[in-house]
Amino acid sequence: MAEDRPVTLAAVIGAHGVTGEVRLKLFGEGVAALGRFRAFNDSTLTLDKLKDDGKGGAIARFAEVRDRTAAEALRGTALTVPRSALPALDEGEYYHADLIGLPAISSEGQHLGTCVAVDNFGAGDLLEIEKPDGKRFMVPMSAAAVPEWSEARLVIEAAFVQD
Repeated sequence: MAEDRPVTLAAVIGAHGVTGEVRLKLFGEGVAALGRFRAFNDSTLTLDKLKDDGKGGAIARFAEVRDRTAAEALRGTALTVPRSALPALDEGEYYHADLIGLPAISSEGQHLGTCVAVDNFGAGDLLEIEKPDGKRFMVPMSAAAVPEWSEARLVIEAAFVQD
């Protein structure tokens, strides 16, 4: 795994108020997880204040952003930290960023393509695999569907492979 690969924890979705605060969409484990970090985007954004918005997102103030115009200019900005700054994982755990880009093979040894996304619509993580022809399919990130994975590859049970 690339220890210095930037990992996106949140994204700015708009301004909040007139004093430079921004609304954030969170991709991690909530406000507390995001609050462990003070600097984002190679230290170009320094977190001054962070609070839960009560809707699954957050409101943040950055030292470098002092008015609504500057806050609006950040819309769409991903907030990243280096992969090496994230807490160590226990056996069987993974960060989405570690799976994206991995080659996928079937349990029968067939090259399937590359993991291009990890989504979660409420029932668990789904891996999106892009085949060499550009078509995509999804497979649940479960022991039955993905019996083996490492920092080098994903092995997908043949019964879960979609044509």
